[in-house]
Amino acid sequence: MSHDSLPRLDHAQTSSDLSRKLVDLSLAVSKAIDPTIAHLVEIRASQLNGCLLCLDMHVKQAKLHGERELRLHHLAAWHESPLFNAKERAALAWTEALTRIAPEGVSDRLYAEVREQFSEKELSDLTYQVMVINAWNRAGVAFRTPPGSLDKAYGLDRAGLN
Repeated sequence: MSHDSLPRLDHAQTSSDLSRKLVDLSLAVSKAIDPTIAHLVEIRASQLNGCLLCLDMHVKQAKLHGERELRLHHLAAWHESPLFNAKERAALAWTEALTRIAPEGVSDRLYAEVREQFSEKELSDLTYQVMVINAWNRAGVAFRTPPGSLDKAYGLDRAGLN
């Protein structure tokens, strides 16, 4: 896909009230979710959705929070990687199922596997995490906010990834 097309609008400025509400929801969800799992979910959904802005941002955040670089590299092929524990694998499977919803929806088998790893509250909160990152991904893809453009504001320049 070529990105030499029309300049896109700044959705956060254009719809500032709505953007602030999504930021508020994002902050609330981030307090409810284990940060390690949150980073994995955000990165994996952003990979699936092709959102470079969010992928860039969440890889930097994960690195700043101590995530191992090799796990970040393995995330695209997590199904085959031994670097993720059962709970992380369940979160990633749930993320994929809700990001790319199959015509038949989410299977009972997957739901049961995920429920083995997460309490009702954890699973509900995880679902909101997936919903939020997918919302941000859609805005990032639609309006092509340049990756790295929010680094200074969020302190992501400290990640040392340029």
